[in-house]
Amino acid sequence: MGTLDKQRIVDPVLTNLARGYSNDGFVANMLFPLATVNKEGGKIPQFTKEAFKIYNTERAIRADSNRINPSVNDSIDFVLAEHDLEYPMDYREINESALPLKMHATNVVTEAIALRKEKLAADLAINTANYAATNKIALGAGDHFDEATSDPIGVIDAARSAVRSQIAKNPNVIVIPNSVFTALKNHAAITDKVKYTQHAVITAQLLKQLLQFDALYVASGVYENAAGNLVDIWGESIVMAYVPEAKNGNRSFYEPSYGYTLQMKNFPIVDTYDEKGKVKVVRNTDLFVPKIVGADAGYLISDCLL
Repeated sequence: MGTLDKQRIVDPVLTNLARGYSNDGFVANMLFPLATVNKEGGKIPQFTKEAFKIYNTERAIRADSNRINPSVNDSIDFVLAEHDLEYPMDYREINESALPLKMHATNVVTEAIALRKEKLAADLAINTANYAATNKIALGAGDHFDEATSDPIGVIDAARSAVRSQIAKNPNVIVIPNSVFTALKNHAAITDKVKYTQHAVITAQLLKQLLQFDALYVASGVYENAAGNLVDIWGESIVMAYVPEAKNGNRSFYEPSYGYTLQMKNFPIVDTYDEKGKVKVVRNTDLFVPKIVGADAGYLISDCLL
């Protein structure tokens, strides 16, 4: 082991800071909740409809128990990708800083990895190729949600019914990009529903109740594209999905769901090391990959705006 390796020290305080980090504008973990794995690669079961079968459960006296014949599940291959960023700090910067510079460095690298995760998840979720024809729609002329002739509630209700017909459960989570949310909250079909109530402003909470979802998230994350412009990560597409609630704070990829972010157990890890005697480096390392494991449990409404 080299000298540099001996100087690398896992920092539990900074690691806990990174693990507890959240960005209100990021929604990847709401569609692709974290599920820990113990290996960097392997197979996980694909979502099936087995949980919704009706079985003969009555048993006569001294008869054999009724046995389920498990379905032969398709499996999905996964390979975790390592995501790693580090932040250098000169000893003079540390001495002169009035702020806890190591915490700032941890926030910077954690935010950057979270942004990468958000982009990876969005690219999966808004890719029309990941959905069957029954589970997606691209809105055309007159149907965009920023056109007065459109019927956003009807479109969303039809999408809900489509998911329920596939998995016998209604989608409980809806992700709406910020620009689409702005169009919806100003649409006459929405404002007419609440104009006789005490609510003067359409909020995400109110829209959630109106559209009948357990959770509604407004995706407001942006990234800088190759031209140097800030672009909405989630574009102009709405994603609806069935995502089960965590049980006792834990999730298992055996629970039927639209998607998961598979993450190596006990990650991310933040460590520090010295470089050249005058530079301290804070590094964040994470291993994860987002996966759609039950496309039938999701629905994509694309081209929501003109």
